[in-house]
Amino acid sequence: MIEHADLSRPIYIRLKEMILDGDLKPGEKIIQEKIAETLGVSRTPLMKALLTLENEYLIESIPRRGMFVKTRDLKEIIDVYICREAIEGMAARLLATYKNDNNTDTLKKCFMPFLEDENIDFQTYTKADENFHKLLIKLTENAPLDKIYFFSNIHDKVIGHGLVRPPEETLEEHFKIITAIEQGKPDDAERYAREHIRKSRELLIDQYKNHKSE
Repeated sequence: MIEHADLSRPIYIRLKEMILDGDLKPGEKIIQEKIAETLGVSRTPLMKALLTLENEYLIESIPRRGMFVKTRDLKEIIDVYICREAIEGMAARLLATYKNDNNTDTLKKCFMPFLEDENIDFQTYTKADENFHKLLIKLTENAPLDKIYFFSNIHDKVIGHGLVRPPEETLEEHFKIITAIEQGKPDDAERYAREHIRKSRELLIDQYKNHKSE
């Protein structure tokens, strides 16, 4: 039996990490010769990996100029958050409709450590927040919804805002979503999930406008 290994896969994973970690910055040109030498790979699997990243909107190809790490503008930021609002609202509705104690327990575990913590560690909470939003989608076991969310979540990371609002604002919002799911209230669950994302989107817009006016 002949085994076939996709050599582009590990290259794709490494390049994605470099983009998400900021080693390759928005607007930076992709110098294929340099990357191939750095990663110790040949051009063919590298190009395949770059095309995959282009399909995920992490890289853009500009005619006669080359390939660049994709940059984001205000409209795209807004569009991403509009998508997240709809997707996560639907996920919360589905979880509340088919309520499952294991699911709500899993969601609660994300934030239980912070309930009695007067000085919440920002980085720890950021990871918990990211995990919660991933779980909100994963626990629906809805493959198309998960696929759609993958793109908006990647975009969110690339935009680079991380945690938009502090734990003091969002901890209660998270538990409102979880409680509505636990009580089997689809309308409330969707509304709270949408409001949670919408508030962050509106804050980002205000920050952008204030920055432009300075």
